[in-house]
Amino acid sequence: MEWYYLVLVIILGVFAIADLTVGVSNDAVNFLGPAVGSRAGSFRLILIVAAIGIIVGAMFSGEMMEVARKGIFHPDQFMFSEIILIFLAVMIADVLLLDFFNTFGLPTSTTVSLVFGLLGSAVAASVIKIGRTQDSISNLSNYINTDKALAIILGILISVIVAFIAGVVVQFITRMIFSFNYKKRIKLTSGIFGGVALTAILLFIVLQGLGDSSIITKADKAWILDNTWTIAMISFIILSILLQIFHLVFKLNVFKLVVFAGTFGLALSFAGNDLVNFIGVPLAGLKSFQLWQASCSAPEAYNMQALIGDIPADIFLLIIAGLIMVATIFISRKARTVVKTTLELSRQDEGDERWGSSFFARTIVQSAVTLQKGLQKILPEKFFTFLNKRFENVNNNFDDKLPVSFDLIRASINLVVASILIAYATSLKLPLSTTYVTFMVAMGTSLADGAWGRESAVFRVTGVLTIVGGWFFTAIIAFIVAAIIATILTYGGAYGVIFMLLLAGFIIYKSKIKHNNLEKQSAEINESKEYFPETAVELSELTNRQSLEILKQISIIYKETIETLENEDRKILKKLTKDVNLLNKQTKKLKSQSLSIYKNLNKELQISGSYVIQIFDYVREIEYCLNYITLPSFIHVNNVHNPIPTKQIKDLRLLKMQVCELFEYVMESVNNEALSHQEVQSKISSVINFLNNNRVIQLSNTKENDINTRTTMLYLGIMHETKNMLLHLENYTKSYENYLQTLPR
Repeated sequence: MEWYYLVLVIILGVFAIADLTVGVSNDAVNFLGPAVGSRAGSFRLILIVAAIGIIVGAMFSGEMMEVARKGIFHPDQFMFSEIILIFLAVMIADVLLLDFFNTFGLPTSTTVSLVFGLLGSAVAASVIKIGRTQDSISNLSNYINTDKALAIILGILISVIVAFIAGVVVQFITRMIFSFNYKKRIKLTSGIFGGVALTAILLFIVLQGLGDSSIITKADKAWILDNTWTIAMISFIILSILLQIFHLVFKLNVFKLVVFAGTFGLALSFAGNDLVNFIGVPLAGLKSFQLWQASCSAPEAYNMQALIGDIPADIFLLIIAGLIMVATIFISRKARTVVKTTLELSRQDEGDERWGSSFFARTIVQSAVTLQKGLQKILPEKFFTFLNKRFENVNNNFDDKLPVSFDLIRASINLVVASILIAYATSLKLPLSTTYVTFMVAMGTSLADGAWGRESAVFRVTGVLTIVGGWFFTAIIAFIVAAIIATILTYGGAYGVIFMLLLAGFIIYKSKIKHNNLEKQSAEINESKEYFPETAVELSELTNRQSLEILKQISIIYKETIETLENEDRKILKKLTKDVNLLNKQTKKLKSQSLSIYKNLNKELQISGSYVIQIFDYVREIEYCLNYITLPSFIHVNNVHNPIPTKQIKDLRLLKMQVCELFEYVMESVNNEALSHQEVQSKISSVINFLNNNRVIQLSNTKENDINTRTTMLYLGIMHETKNMLLHLENYTKSYENYLQTLPR
């Protein structure tokens, strides 16, 4: 029997390592986002600073997290055989949940997932125990610490709102003082700004990062809390003077120093406190095993009352956990995906948006615009003129060659405000999520900076609402999943453990494949980095390469759609619909880029550039038509409707051959820059005549014979969209011919 529980403890250890990797991959956005977004340094340097913070935080980490042992449930109500399964269910659920969020690049709270996983697992175990002992369900409160869970929920709700408002207010005031053209104003103000920022970060490190560490005694921490304002004023004066001198004498970039200090502080706090979120449960399981083993009692008879007392964590294990986290942030691609999500929502410039439009987002944006118009009628025009000057966006990178998501001012405010809020909440012993606070501060500063303009606001708000909604679903999902797993483990015994391990492994494997596919799609969409051609040769090379690549993919997908429709291959058709969706995103990006290219062309190439815009307009229209061919074909086969009749299949084969030959001819002519619109028009007319004749014949057959309506509608739809596709191809060749004629020779 002992070997069975030893195996469970080993499994807990394995899941602890997995939880460390998925947890730090998600929480990395807390301390990496501002530095990466502002390009305060190279990505490797940023990782090194964060890694040092993690190692220091792990070395001075506090005691084993109270929540893991007694914060959510009462351990004295459970036996060892029950509590070890509670812990195992929590770890499996936590790893699966965090891995899911990481796969889609959504930041969430590791604290919330753990707490509600514990709650769900403990509730399931309690209900099972109540049923077995024939106790009353009304006594569930004897097993569960509901007050703790309620306090965490309220803390989360309050922290989300306060963090967003604080980010908006502080960033607005800061921008009013410095404006976007802050380089002209930092000569005499950098010391004051740096003094305030570094004082806040220093207090944050002491109160939050090392607050529960043995390096600071309870008496020392109490003294710091009693004299916080005095310490803050002295630190502010000393730091302000030193930073001002260093800036004037040594040209120190105070903003970069603040960003790196904030990155270090948040990473240290994360390792010093959130580290035990990941390993607190496995360590509690290990300690439970050791206590049971020493008792020489049966696992079903040993009460876990001993977990109620203070149990210090092994510093050696904490350091190992810190090293695993450091390795993860260097190699985890999912960590970069989560960071990318925050940067996409907070970047200053316009561009392709990841999120769509939602009713709630439109309502919020429409209300904001209405409010703005109302204020413009009430407040004097000079006020808005002054405001616009302060918020006139100027590129303020210290290295203008590197594009940034936002400037160092906003990066500093993100870190400082988040540090102050977390430290203040800690001093008041209020529960909150560092992920929620840092993310909402970043969103608040983005709004205050005007990053959410009329062109992007509805998409950004949709993204924020999606992520925030996911946060609260995290609690519900963690509770339900952990409860289900705990039930399976309890009733299934060893077989239940094996089943859950296999299922968890399968889910993680599938999520890995999903993330790789998402990365591949993102890479394909962003494959062509935006740059601005300066000569006719460069413009031609860019236009040819990009448009021909899309036409080639369209031709291949069209050909495969007709072939797989004939073979009724559902899997390939499903893949083709995904390929078309990806192609849609690519053509959308190219269409947007063509306008940016036109804006940056010299006068000699502007006429040619106008035709480039037309070229990509027609490329996108051709892709639209392809979508209405591939998708209906997949739906038809997926619904297991009748196969396309032989006569119609023969027509589609001939059509496929003619269309593919036509695309090949156009692509070869464009590649050689020897395109003749008249020849293309003649070939297209021939294919369209074929289409029209077959359409008339099909309609005649429909009237005279008993022909399946669904297959006929699909056949006619393919014919119609193919005709539209060819007409857009004809317009494409006309625009391309005009484009070639306007190129300076």
